[in-house]
Amino acid sequence: MASVDDDNGWVADLENALLEECSVADIYCICKGKPLPDNLRAEVWQLCLDVRDKGNQLDHFNEIYDLPNQAVLREDCTTFVSKLGNDEEDKLSVVSDLESILTFYCKSRNLSYEKNNGWIELLLPLLTLKVPRSTTYNLFEAIKDTYVPHTDDGNAFHILRLLLLYHDPELCSFLDTKRITPDKYCLSWFQSLFAATCNLQVVINMWDYYFQQSDPFFIFFLSLIMVINAREQIISMKSETRDVIISNLANMPCALEADDVGDFCSLAQYYALKTPVSFRTDLMQNLYNNNGKSGEESALVSQALCLPVSVSELIENTSHETGNIDAVRFFLVDCRPVEQYNAGHLPTAFHLDCNLMLQEPSAFTTAVQGLLSAQKQALAHNSSAGGEHLCFLGSGRNEEDQYTHMVVASFLQKHTQYVSLLTGGYIALHHYFSDNVDEYLQDHNPKFCIVCGPHHLHHQQAETSFKSGQSTTDLFGKISAAMKSKSAEVKEKLIDYIVNPNNSPVQERHVSSSDKIDGKRYRNVAPVFSIDDDHDSVTNIENVDEEDSRELVQIQSWLKHPEVIEHFPCQEVKINGFMYKSHLIVTNNELIVLREMPDRKGIAEVIVKRPLSAIVKITARKRHPELITFKYGVPDGENLIISDMDRFLIPNADKATKVVSEQILKQLKTKE
Repeated sequence: MASVDDDNGWVADLENALLEECSVADIYCICKGKPLPDNLRAEVWQLCLDVRDKGNQLDHFNEIYDLPNQAVLREDCTTFVSKLGNDEEDKLSVVSDLESILTFYCKSRNLSYEKNNGWIELLLPLLTLKVPRSTTYNLFEAIKDTYVPHTDDGNAFHILRLLLLYHDPELCSFLDTKRITPDKYCLSWFQSLFAATCNLQVVINMWDYYFQQSDPFFIFFLSLIMVINAREQIISMKSETRDVIISNLANMPCALEADDVGDFCSLAQYYALKTPVSFRTDLMQNLYNNNGKSGEESALVSQALCLPVSVSELIENTSHETGNIDAVRFFLVDCRPVEQYNAGHLPTAFHLDCNLMLQEPSAFTTAVQGLLSAQKQALAHNSSAGGEHLCFLGSGRNEEDQYTHMVVASFLQKHTQYVSLLTGGYIALHHYFSDNVDEYLQDHNPKFCIVCGPHHLHHQQAETSFKSGQSTTDLFGKISAAMKSKSAEVKEKLIDYIVNPNNSPVQERHVSSSDKIDGKRYRNVAPVFSIDDDHDSVTNIENVDEEDSRELVQIQSWLKHPEVIEHFPCQEVKINGFMYKSHLIVTNNELIVLREMPDRKGIAEVIVKRPLSAIVKITARKRHPELITFKYGVPDGENLIISDMDRFLIPNADKATKVVSEQILKQLKTKE
């Protein structure tokens, strides 16, 4: 029997409400998430799931059991029911009901049954209601459609990771380091709404609360709390293997007891309140409808650096006072270059120039300290500009926003809580205000604003031209001719190419799934080598680290190897903006990168080991010449197929590119 309060007045109120035309909101106001009386649960669940007037859909079932994998379905139903402890007659009846419901569901939805998909576990709590088979089917269908998120495209797991990163970045970082993503441990949580891992009474109490809430997204916060509540246990397992940690994580719901469900759900509700809402509004339809998510939307979720926030939520948040001290309040950090900030910004924004991070690191550190101090003061004075939740704003253009992402990543790497990024940046903000932009943006100057100014159209045209085919330096013929000259002349010509690249049109494209290229070595291929001054594109190709063959070395011993020609202290810059203290090493034949282990002094992991012959392009930017990108691939006629890339922040970038280029030319000369 589910536990109820000693004061049963609310039960009488619930009984009366069910006799009248009540809504889900009425139910929640009466019950407030408490476990329901057994005799009222079926009726309340039908009301909350809106199936009271659904009718008998099983009337349309022809009772023909001929699914392609019908035998598997029948076996799974039989195996599951055998563990329930019913008498033999009941077992046969339950197996029959399960098989009928799932067979009809597959046929009516044109789906195939798969083992371990959570469907049978979802039905178990419904069987306890002792309702007609048709009602059980209606409840099952409603739960599947309304509360079980799609997991095929992986977005549900990306969302859970973003929530964990937002609320507990240290724990998220720990799991990332162990290469443990949510899909490794919470698939059954999502598929069965915890019915596959929690005991039956826990599930029933949880669903009582869940359906009263009428919030499909609540599964994400329940899962979040399941992980965060076990943070000490998880972190204490740092010396355990990845599989052991995953197994422990997956089974954590087993420890939940029925009496804990109320506090567990209340805590999940608190975290939901402390989370921006716009991202779930944008994702809800595609997470729970039958069409799934488009490829473009899927990519936006999987590649998100941190939790996205819409312009409308930011503006409403900063424009209205909230009486709830636990609600989200943003502290807006404008990361655009100073000339863009001075041409228009929100009056509540704190300016943190992203260029400082690369140009003047010490000044950037001072600015961050100023930011944190300003945030603290704004909170203390209850200012409209004050909030615990940092929302970063970029320009909305890739050109500047890659540096904004590096700034955001620096906060995430310091395990800063409540970090988000404004979707679309300043451009989206500008469009939101439309004709009223001068009223809401402070110091707005149409002449220099990147949206209003005449250079904005030029930038769009240039960006379109760039996307259609980037111009680069063709060195095939020139290197061949240079090899016939003296060595000194070769060096002189190459350095001249670095400083003054010309504009011969060699098209660059990135490798696709149909390209068969060995990403580790390219034999007997002359490299196309160039430096682009201000046309480096951001790509979504990432290094795929060898997960099961990590090579740890002593840094000083490695640097003393006789084959090492030169080494350069640097920061490895990942696609998501994260930066890692590293060492770039150049040998006769290879480019090697050692990433320092933060918890093991003097020890590093070999992250990159590339043949120099694989380098086809080196890019740098005029504004940030110390940010160097090495691109790898092969020539393809007049084009380049780029299969991978590495990016580094190197204080002595000029020397590094010179040393690498000299070694490439030496290799070419040897081949000649």
